[in-house]
Amino acid sequence: MRQWSTAVLPISILLTLAALTFWLRYATEFPDAHADGRHRHDPDYVVSEVTVRKLDRSGTLRHTLVAEELRHYPDDDSTELIKPTLVYVQPGRPRLIVKAAHGRLSSQAERVDLRGDVEVQREADGKHEALFVRTSELTALPDEEKAFTKANVMITQGKSSIQGVGMQVDNKLRTYVLETQVSGLIDSHRLK
Repeated sequence: MRQWSTAVLPISILLTLAALTFWLRYATEFPDAHADGRHRHDPDYVVSEVTVRKLDRSGTLRHTLVAEELRHYPDDDSTELIKPTLVYVQPGRPRLIVKAAHGRLSSQAERVDLRGDVEVQREADGKHEALFVRTSELTALPDEEKAFTKANVMITQGKSSIQGVGMQVDNKLRTYVLETQVSGLIDSHRLK
């Protein structure tokens, strides 16, 4: 019994030193990543009532992006948009207006992901009535004047309507291609 009691003190000191060594190593090798705020998703700036205009090389306006609020996040260089509106203007052609509840702008502004009550309106011209597209989400590529979605889509123009799932839009060619499950009613001008 005497040998055991004399060994307890050195063993407990040794265990205490081992525990302190482990704690010291842990404390110095793994700094708290959340302490400096670098990994938080907080905006570094917020802008209200923002308008961004894109001009071509000759100085002609190509499109305008308007939002009630813009929030930039430095951790992933993303930009959130509240109530964004994207307007394409081409001389001699009707304007194309794209609205949504929310949007996300890529870091180089080459892509706008729109979500929440997305509405596309191509204004009427002398030959065609106004065209409306409704969907829940849409990805727009403003410089290419293209957009696409995999969500449900409803297109109406006058008394004609068509719906489907998935869509490809080319504003330069003025085409709207539905991908699957397409059905609709087309108003015939010949029957009038």
